[in-house]
Amino acid sequence: MRRVLWVAAAVLAGTAPWWVPGYGLYVLTLAMVYGVAAVGLNLLTGYAGQVSIGHAGFMAIGAYASALATLRLGWSPWAGLVAGSAFGGITGFLLGLPAVRLQGPYLAVATLGFGTFVSQLLVKWESLTGGYMGLKPPRLTLGVLPLDAELYYVAGVILLGVVGVASALARRSFGRALLAVRDSELAAEATGVYVAGTKVQAFSLSAALAGLAGALQAHVVGYISPGDFTLLTSIFLVSAVVVGGLASVSGSVAGAVLLTVGFQALSGVRDLRTVLYGLLLVAAVVFFPGGLVRLSLRRRVGWAPISSAWRREERRAVS
Repeated sequence: MRRVLWVAAAVLAGTAPWWVPGYGLYVLTLAMVYGVAAVGLNLLTGYAGQVSIGHAGFMAIGAYASALATLRLGWSPWAGLVAGSAFGGITGFLLGLPAVRLQGPYLAVATLGFGTFVSQLLVKWESLTGGYMGLKPPRLTLGVLPLDAELYYVAGVILLGVVGVASALARRSFGRALLAVRDSELAAEATGVYVAGTKVQAFSLSAALAGLAGALQAHVVGYISPGDFTLLTSIFLVSAVVVGGLASVSGSVAGAVLLTVGFQALSGVRDLRTVLYGLLLVAAVVFFPGGLVRLSLRRRVGWAPISSAWRREERRAVS
């Protein structure tokens, strides 16, 4: 039955450009962009246990690096995606070096400060970033299908690639090292895990994926400004990871899609949209504290104590 549902979902997703209205397709495309960033954040927060409230800063660096590479250097948008991911990863590496000494709320405040710094830098450095006027990078095109359909498929292929790579890493020794660091740094060191190096690697990979998402957003939307990468963006990504399920690659994508589509679905009550959206987030965390993935696990293992069932599933996934 589950296989049939997966096949049906794949068919619906693959044919979406032919039956989803134009703006709805744009929302789905943007949801997949955020899905890429959410996967990266979950590797850092869900797997490694390192809290970040500044991932919008990495997205901004990737977006502006890609936009400037195409506008100033004449690179193609495809090369710009690589540049955005690379700049995001390098920034994550540099931030991760001092951040390995921080934990919990101290790390959260440090990443919050980083995100705020990047946001203000984009506003003040007008000669490079355009300030509030922003930049208009070229959009990704293949010239084969209508533009909206091409952007949708490009975002989908990139998301699938990211999910595949992240899932493979999570199942290997790297994923086991991340979980060991999250559960107990002392125990991880005792088993031979280089804790500081693992944290820096997690920061670098997570930031690289956020940079890729930012670059993809720049070339999907065709316009970026500092207002696209604020604290609200970082909070949205954290919410997507929590709602989808910590330490779950697929949960990251599910959370990002659900929250993006859900926010747009409330557009009919614009005056109350933010309030209703917040209430729905609170309800999701209260009634489904493990996220969508643990809810799915409950359906498979019954209503046994979920902590033990989840631990068994988690160990199986990375073994």
